[in-house]
Amino acid sequence: MHTLDFTPLFRSTVGFDRLSQMLENSLVSDQGTAYPPYNIVKLDDDNYRITMAVAGFGEKYIDITAKENQLFVTGKATPNGDVKKGAVYLHRGIAERAFERRFQLADHIRVAGASLDNGLLTIDLLREIPEASKPRKITIAQANGAKVLDQKKDDTQGEAKTSCGAC
Repeated sequence: MHTLDFTPLFRSTVGFDRLSQMLENSLVSDQGTAYPPYNIVKLDDDNYRITMAVAGFGEKYIDITAKENQLFVTGKATPNGDVKKGAVYLHRGIAERAFERRFQLADHIRVAGASLDNGLLTIDLLREIPEASKPRKITIAQANGAKVLDQKKDDTQGEAKTSCGAC
């Protein structure tokens, strides 16, 4: 197992404390399987789509849950309703086993909807940035409204000392 040192990255960033933990978790918990296969598509700046191939699963066997910046897609094993009792598989290529797939979502990403069509589960995601988080213009105050540092002379040392009237 490889360990990564993100210390140089954190020298110039603020507030990304959980970034290293997210990266480590994604490297370790890749679930060791590619089942079910999926695509992630960026449609535009604020819209994303996850498409998963879930052949053999109906809506009642799939659960989609969003919790704390994570998206969980779980498929419960389906009963073989189309196979007659006593039938023997000569080849079983359609995987109908249970699965759980996790996706780490960025801040302000929410699930807009989901649909299942022809064995493809489509999950639409939308980035909604709150007004408080959007860029805003910061005005610079005039000098007459700013705190001014006073210069006082120290009689014992003969040096000028700077002090703040508000401190």
